[in-house]
Amino acid sequence: MKFFSSMILVLLLLVSCGSDDANEPGGVGENTLACQPTEIAAEAAGGTYTLDVSCTGGEWTAYASDNCAAWITTSVTGGTTAQGTVDVTVKANTTGSARQGSVVLKSGAERLTVPIEQAAPMSLSATAFYSLSTGESFTLEVMAADDWTLTANDDWIEADKSGETTATLTIHPNETLAMRRGTVTITCGREQQQVEITQESAEDTEVRAPEGYTLVWSDEFNQGETLNANDWTHEVQGPGWVNNELQTYVDGQAGGRRVTELVDGKLNIHCFKGTNGTIYSGRVYAHVNEGWLHGYFEARILLPKGKGTWPAFWMMPVNNDFGTNPWPNCGEIDIMEEVGADANIVSSSIHCKAYNHTIGTQKTQSRNIGTAESEFHIYACEWTEDYLRFFVDGEELMTFENEGTGRDVWPFTYAFYPILNLAWGGDWGGYAGVDESALPVTMKVDYLRVFQKVE
Repeated sequence: MKFFSSMILVLLLLVSCGSDDANEPGGVGENTLACQPTEIAAEAAGGTYTLDVSCTGGEWTAYASDNCAAWITTSVTGGTTAQGTVDVTVKANTTGSARQGSVVLKSGAERLTVPIEQAAPMSLSATAFYSLSTGESFTLEVMAADDWTLTANDDWIEADKSGETTATLTIHPNETLAMRRGTVTITCGREQQQVEITQESAEDTEVRAPEGYTLVWSDEFNQGETLNANDWTHEVQGPGWVNNELQTYVDGQAGGRRVTELVDGKLNIHCFKGTNGTIYSGRVYAHVNEGWLHGYFEARILLPKGKGTWPAFWMMPVNNDFGTNPWPNCGEIDIMEEVGADANIVSSSIHCKAYNHTIGTQKTQSRNIGTAESEFHIYACEWTEDYLRFFVDGEELMTFENEGTGRDVWPFTYAFYPILNLAWGGDWGGYAGVDESALPVTMKVDYLRVFQKVE
């Protein structure tokens, strides 16, 4: 009897539950839930899309599925009425590929899933191009979910769509002495991406001799593809040779790549990491066996970017016997130095027995010129019997005078030869560490000119 009574009770409970579910808003058999559109095709740029919802069962709501809640949100209007809306906000797609998600409409036991397909973001084969001053043409590959257009922001750049997935960027010659920068904008729907264009300045072919001076030698770097061996000598040394620097200096090339080459009328000194993990660079001497005693020494240089770089334009004595006349007694003339950790701060220095950095007495001056790593600048030194005077773009940076107290202060009584090099790391270049992701880097030299007074 107890068993029979229990069965009756269970049946009554089941009937009661079934009846309640059928009468609940959205209950089985009475509730209908529908929306328009039934799916969303979202742009890569994202946006907000509206669903028009109808519900016969009373209250309803909407939410993003768990797998996409990080990039899809919903806002419900009219969730207690038969007609309402859901604003579906889709974030911009930064994943690099198309992605899928969904929004779920819910009323009681009823569920309606609205699939969402978001297009992959537009993909470009490059986001930056560097053009020689003579002008170049580049091919840009564009992958987009829909039709796309492109526009250039300046008339020295021509941007033409050359196929469904390709564009041709034509850079006209730059005849000015200033580097120039522009952009090409690619648009697909509401999505936009930009390609940065940087163009090198023209060569500075005008020779401006300082008053009282005559040009006695120069290299304009516009003949051939490599340095003239009659004028230049490459240093060959391994890492740690001086200043705990990390680069290996080689004679011209390593691993099939050149450390020095002539391009667009400029000397390019490259620093790069080889496939063997070795960092290679160039250090070159002008007329290492003859040099010049006194004169005005000038170079137009664009410095590299990157923590770890240490470019320099400087001078050392000809045929010096470092055994009998060691550094710093022999003298050193640093016309320009910069380290990448202190971007755009250029300095001039002298070193001798009385004044050098090992005893904290060096004579040096620095200046932040703001664009040393983005524009060419002219660095110069006037050397006479009485003084060494240093200039940046014609403005004096430092003067070191001959005190007349002997060689400890003024060893600059014999010929010196000019040096151009790009070091990596070392005591100064690496004082704040090095960032190998900056490699490869290039120091560009437009010219090196030597002037002397002719009696």
